[in-house]
Amino acid sequence: MGKKRVIQKSEEELLEEREKVEAKVKKEIKKPSKKIGEGRVYIMSSYNNTIITITDSQGNVLAWTSAGNIGFKGTKKGTPFAASKVAEAAGQVLKKLGIEKIAIFVKGVGSGRESAIRSLAARELEIISIKDITPIPHNGCRPPKVRRV
Repeated sequence: MGKKRVIQKSEEELLEEREKVEAKVKKEIKKPSKKIGEGRVYIMSSYNNTIITITDSQGNVLAWTSAGNIGFKGTKKGTPFAASKVAEAAGQVLKKLGIEKIAIFVKGVGSGRESAIRSLAARELEIISIKDITPIPHNGCRPPKVRRV
């Protein structure tokens, strides 16, 4: 097989990637008519994707982003790294909207839950609360009947 080479991106390539994400964020967001100080961030993390929705305190959607929207494809969308990149993009949107205080609501069982929260916390936002709203079945579906052999 031989030695495997790890291709590392140069600083210029990393800066270009960051500029692409920032340009996409700038293109999608319009300036709000009034300043919003407080908002909610909904993180929906499944095995296949991570979706972050930003709402005002009443629940009206202001912006959203997902791993697929940023540019991840296939199984990479469900990774913690993709979730942290989605949270970074959401953090940029929050700064542009002028939201400083956020309440985080986490839903789902994916691997991107923790990394998305950590990424948002690193963005110098005041986190009011973190709540898990994952639906839990109470008794659930009826089990299949016993197999007769």
